[in-house]
Formats: sequence, structure tokens, C-alpha cells
Amino acid sequence: MSNWRDNVRKVVPYVPGEQPNQPSMIKLNTNENPYPPSPEVQEALKQFPAERLRLYPDPTAAVLVNEIASYYKVKPAQVFAGVGSDDVLAMAFMTFFNSETPILFPDITYSFYDVWAEEFRIPYTRIPLDENFCIQPDDYKRKNGGIIFPNPNAPTGAELSQRAIEEILQENPDVVVIVDEAYVDFGAESALPLLEKYENLLVVQTYSKSRSMAGMRIGYCIGNEELISYLNDVKYSFNSYTMDQLTLATGVAAIRDDAYFKRTTGAIVETREWAKGEFRRLGFTFADSKANFVFVSHERKAAKEIYQALRERHIYVRYFNKERIDNYLRITIGTRDEMEALFAALKEILG
Repeated sequence: MSNWRDNVRKVVPYVPGEQPNQPSMIKLNTNENPYPPSPEVQEALKQFPAERLRLYPDPTAAVLVNEIASYYKVKPAQVFAGVGSDDVLAMAFMTFFNSETPILFPDITYSFYDVWAEEFRIPYTRIPLDENFCIQPDDYKRKNGGIIFPNPNAPTGAELSQRAIEEILQENPDVVVIVDEAYVDFGAESALPLLEKYENLLVVQTYSKSRSMAGMRIGYCIGNEELISYLNDVKYSFNSYTMDQLTLATGVAAIRDDAYFKRTTGAIVETREWAKGEFRRLGFTFADSKANFVFVSHERKAAKEIYQALRERHIYVRYFNKERIDNYLRITIGTRDEMEALFAALKEILG
């Protein structure tokens, strides 16, 4: 019998949120933006010359990198762009987490972190969140090979203050600290101002949530020029042409339309704050969320039962069958109409 399987890299893959295709569904399970992309993005799609697709894209993604740098008032050499923040984060894992000492991340967090750590053979330690599902900086004051955490955290939505992030950075000057800000644009404070003080800080963001472009796959990170140069070296050793011509064009259009970005994120925040009151009235409890979702638990009804009952009504939310959070639901904030339909269904289910 052949033994080629002995040399296969075996991992337990990340399980993404369900992508149903029902004609009248309400989809609140993958934290997508309920509003369409900027009209400027739609115009860029219309105007894009198809003949350009015969050419390889610019491997440096300079047109997009320059626009992102201009928006955040940093140097282009401080920006790295990739195919969604997952691509950026995976490159960062490969580039910066190469110590024999375990990296640290929360026990309840983005579930791709341990997948990448396993895949790239990176030792890691999960640090438990406290009883309120919050990160405690003191827990990260130990020897480690790197640190990563989302802010706001996912799937809890809890925000770590800039002061607390700085406390972690001060205690860990010899490793790279990555702050994953996929949800920062919904009311949380970014760690970007700390870049001037800490050369080991990398801040990762995405177009998928706040800029309504999950389908185009645009992510980026901002950091010290040296960090970014190392990231580019790894990227060019892996796949030079990661971002296609159309993605670059629409990415530029999206970040230029700041007014639309602020209007739609503002609408989501307004709906989220209203929804918090509705959840409380129905007997749900939750930590305060600064993301485009709320992580809720009901005082009487099991989360799995609610999830299944909503699913039968073609309303999709996220249920995690995991330790500590198996009685919680992560519910994306949709439009006001979608949320009103959700609450009408919840009233029926809860009796």
C-alpha cells in the first residue's frame, strides 16, 4: 500500500458562514453590509475597459496602495494590500510568527487564527477572555512569539480601548502585535495613531464590511515601513499577482467616496443602537457591541433553538457550537426593515 498520505499536510479548515440562496431570505449571518457599494464603484465597473484584462495587474497594487496611503495620511511604503484581510493576515502569520515560542490570541475570537497557526506549524496559546468576554491586557504580559487579536473582537463585538492596546504594546516590544480591525469603522477607536510610537504594530483592515465589498476581496494593513517590506518579500515569493485589474479599480473608487462610506456606516450604527433596545425588551443579554453585529443570549430560550426556528423562516443568523459560546447567536445588523422582520419573528418564537 502506498504511503504518500504520510507527507500530506492535514489541517482542520476554517468553516465560513453559510451562504444560502433563498429568494426571500434575510441574511444576517456573515456580517455583510446591507447596503450596496458606493455609486462610484458601480460607475468604475461600467467604465472599466475589458481589454485590460489581458494584461497582468501591477504586482505592487500601487494605484490602490497610494489611495489608501493618501486616505490615512501615511506613506505608500507603509501600506500592504491583499485579496481580502484573510490574505493579508495569512501573509502576516507566515512573515512574522516564526518563533518557537507560542503566539497569543483570545480563546473566543476569529476562528481562522488557529487554522493558520496549525497550517504554518506555528505554536500558539489561546488566552481566555474574562467573564464579560473582554480581553485583559495583563494576560498578554508573558513570553510569546507574537500577538494577534481583533478589535472590536469577533464574534463578541467588544472593544479594547486604545490605552489597553498600548499597554500590550509596551509590554511586548520584541514581537509583532497585529490588531485586526475588520469591524473598527462601526464606532470603535482605531489603533492607527499608535503606529507613530510602536514600530512592531501592524493594523489590518478590510473593504468587506464597512465598504460593502466582500465580493471583491480587498484587504490591507498599515505599519512600519520595514514590516511592510518584509510582507512584500513573502508575497512576491508566494504569488506576485494577487489583486486583479478590476479589483484595483473598484477599490480606488470606493475609498475616494468618503461621504457614502460615512453615510452607510452611520446608518448601520444607528440601526444597531436601536436594535440593542429591541433585543433587551425581548429578554436578550449581550456585551456592548462596536461592530456591525450583536452577540446575544436569551434568558429562557436556547440559542440553537432560536437559530433553527429563524432558519425555518429563512432568516439566517450565526450559531457557534463551541465551548463557552454555544448559547449565543451572532446577529448581523441589516437594514431597518430587515431588523424589524427579525424582531417580528423572534416575538413569535419566544412566545
